[in-house]
Order: sequence, then C-alpha cells, then structure tokens
Amino acid sequence: MIPKLALGIAGLSLMVVAGVGFNPANAWATAGKKVDCDKVVSEVHAGKKTKDIAKDLSISTSSVYRCKKKVSTSASKSTTKEVVTSNSVAPAVARPPAAK
Repeated sequence: MIPKLALGIAGLSLMVVAGVGFNPANAWATAGKKVDCDKVVSEVHAGKKTKDIAKDLSISTSSVYRCKKKVSTSASKSTTKEVVTSNSVAPAVARPPAAK
C-alpha cells in the first residue's frame, strides 16, 4: 500500500513540475508576428539585458538574439564595403624631389 502511494505522489509531483516548467504559450508568443528589430536594437543600445528586452517587447529571447545577429552582420558587411571602396582608388604617387 505505501509503495503505491509513494509512487502515485511521485508521479503527480513530476506532472506538476513538468506542467509548471514547460509553458508552451511562450514558445508560440510571436508565431506569425514580425519582430521590430529597430526597437530591439534601440533597447540593446540603451544597455538593457536580453531577457528584459524580450519581456518588455513580449518576444522570445531568440528573437532578440536574431535581431542582434542581423544588425551585427549588416554592420560588418557595410564596414567591409567601405574598406573595399576606399582602397579601390589608388592614391596619387608623389615624385621624389629633384637632385640639385
């Protein structure tokens, strides 16, 4: 009798912990919605943490990381393009001074 009761309590406890720990509403919070990366980036530049940004904007932390990644890759591409365009035009070569 006691082992069955202990097994029942353990099973019930496991179900409660799993039900509280797994919240599928958060996983589908932004399904079909567009994330405004400009707002996310402005929050990042304001110094907020990822979890706080996600909570404030009602988006997932992975969406925040995705926006950060998108901005960092576009920034590195634009920097690379600027370096390439500035180096593509060769500077004029100065003549050495005439010997007297």
